[in-house]
Amino acid sequence: MPEDAPSPPMLGVIGGSGIYDIEEIENARWEWVETPFGAPSDRILVGDLAGLPVAFLPRHGRGHPLPPNGVNYRANIDALKRLGVTDILSLSAVGSLREDLPPGAFVVTDQFIDRTIQREKSFFGAGLVAHVSMAEPVCNRLGDLVERVAREEGLRVHRGGTYLAMEGPQFSSRAESELYRSWGCDVVGMTNMPEAKLAREAELCYATVAMVTDFDCWHPDHGNVEVEDVIRVLQANASKARTLVTALAESFDHRPVPCGQGCDRVLDTALITMPEARDAETVRRLDAVAGRVLTTDTEET
Repeated sequence: MPEDAPSPPMLGVIGGSGIYDIEEIENARWEWVETPFGAPSDRILVGDLAGLPVAFLPRHGRGHPLPPNGVNYRANIDALKRLGVTDILSLSAVGSLREDLPPGAFVVTDQFIDRTIQREKSFFGAGLVAHVSMAEPVCNRLGDLVERVAREEGLRVHRGGTYLAMEGPQFSSRAESELYRSWGCDVVGMTNMPEAKLAREAELCYATVAMVTDFDCWHPDHGNVEVEDVIRVLQANASKARTLVTALAESFDHRPVPCGQGCDRVLDTALITMPEARDAETVRRLDAVAGRVLTTDTEET
């Protein structure tokens, strides 16, 4: 398969709880993006940050009308890909499962356990089957850059860790919290799955900054998780997150292309349905997500 010209870098930022805007974006405009998978969470804020094209999407919508299990993750990722995004930084509020990750800590996670049960988890399916590897579910190059920038900004950051994605919207029971700890999980949240899986299928580099708002209910000295306490820490984390995003944009000129981990080429070896057996409507819906490989296959046949 011939090598495609690399896309110019564009940073996509998905803002979690408490992060509904990035005021530092210049030439900003809120754009509505139509997708074959329905409506994304909100309009997308498009503009420039430190000279870098960026697209910001509030995961829960402005004002937080959407619960974690009500987010249209497929539409969100498809919309960002249609705008030209090459890299996604996911900002997510989480509970800590470790004593040494207190509220206010930022964790650049590198693994996930998916315990969600009600969500569409793939762009592919009947009529066009694909299997992408999730062995290394985040882009290590992007994660390394986020870590370096966070340390330079003086943020309390921990590199590496496992994010347990639960369905929600309820918080964990104590038994669940202890179970997740026994599995070696570091933080628990409700939104990074299937988001990370879909970003991988869309050939986007993806990294998560899990922002700790509380100790999950396992902690004997902190009682049950209360929304008021979470919101208090969310507000402090949101300010730090905006600082991190701006600093990341300023450092993006060091981004190598193509991605050294192959995030931007995973579909080269993922499609298993032969071209003649593919459903035409499914192929049409995947014009943004998988158009790079589907167009080539069509031309070759």
